[in-house]
Amino acid sequence: MLKGEYNHTIDAKGRVTIPAKFRSELGDRFIVTRGIENCLSAYSEERWKRIEDNLGSISLTNKVGMKISRLILGNAIECEVDKMGRILITQTLRAKADLDKDVALIGLGDRIEIWDKDTWDAVNSKDVFEEMTDEELEKLEGLEL
Repeated sequence: MLKGEYNHTIDAKGRVTIPAKFRSELGDRFIVTRGIENCLSAYSEERWKRIEDNLGSISLTNKVGMKISRLILGNAIECEVDKMGRILITQTLRAKADLDKDVALIGLGDRIEIWDKDTWDAVNSKDVFEEMTDEELEKLEGLEL
């Protein structure tokens, strides 16, 4: 289970250290792609296979599904952890997530998200529960939070 927040720096070549706890769950090779929000998402090869299968079954006439498929599959890169525990994130992906120097790596169960640190701090400072309507909160009832 991937969980927690770790802060690191991207070097001049675009490499970022992946915490050992995350590497043990993701493996030495994993997939990084654009996230739904202004971040990147990293998946183990096993989890990625299920995502590919799901996105591959979207009908070509489903415009919203195809946009999401292009966003996720079209931006995916395979990353291999080097001897120093780092991965290389392409300039294209770094630009799409506004990653410059300081980043936050967030464990979310089956994936990690890689955020620009300032953006993550702004997102994380909001009280999500306070902003939710009663109807939205009721949808969380079965989660036993």
